[in-house]
Amino acid sequence: MLNIFNEKLKFKDKEISKTILGTATFTGETYFGHRSRLYELDLETQPENIAKIIQKAYDLGVRSINLVNHENLLKAYDMACENGVEMEVIATIGKSNVNYLMPDYEKAKEVDWLSDIHKLSKYNPSIMLIDEFLVNSYDWKYLENMLNQINKLNIFSGLITFSPFETTKKLLDSPIRNDFDFYMIPVNKYGYTMDSESFLKDDQIKLTKLLKELDKKIIIQKALAVGILQPKEAFEFIKKLEFADMITVGIASIKEAESTFNTLNNL
Repeated sequence: MLNIFNEKLKFKDKEISKTILGTATFTGETYFGHRSRLYELDLETQPENIAKIIQKAYDLGVRSINLVNHENLLKAYDMACENGVEMEVIATIGKSNVNYLMPDYEKAKEVDWLSDIHKLSKYNPSIMLIDEFLVNSYDWKYLENMLNQINKLNIFSGLITFSPFETTKKLLDSPIRNDFDFYMIPVNKYGYTMDSESFLKDDQIKLTKLLKELDKKIIIQKALAVGILQPKEAFEFIKKLEFADMITVGIASIKEAESTFNTLNNL
């Protein structure tokens, strides 16, 4: 059971914050639908607005952030740091502009992920994750090369997927099964953005069994089902899942930061 906000995850020789500030709203990801355009106008192109939200999250007790190699996001984070923010970085490499609904995995693999490693390494990340569109290509040699590059840096490595059932099954028989430690997957009460029609008790048992066999530290994303669920309902559900080790939560305003992270803190 996940004590989301008030504890750190003890892993090997490190302690890592269990709550991560997600940044998908800051980069205007397309899966937010019509809100993506609003996030683009209000956040993605306005790093000073992002910096204010990061600052607020920090003031509310959030001590970790998920960074990608995005110019304005990094500019915003640097601005927040100049104002006293000190956050642990969870980096994601290999992010591209591939269409979320109709992904072209071969196109995704054209991304300059080595440049991402170089750029994000300066933030001394505790964990470096490989983007979901690269992971879901299931090109094991390609992924093995990426993981090797991360592991050489003595940074904990991990994978992201948007298909927790399918990808986990494939990973169990893959040659990279023992090459990474962290695994970020979408999980929420409704099964939204997951590769299942629902996420009822039978589905939960099935996924729990798969993840137990894979034996990685699990980072939950999309717990709010892209804004469909209210924070209290979403977090109470996640807290009961035995496989949840960490969670990443995205917000789009100072008001959302207050309501979301105060809810987490009071669970």
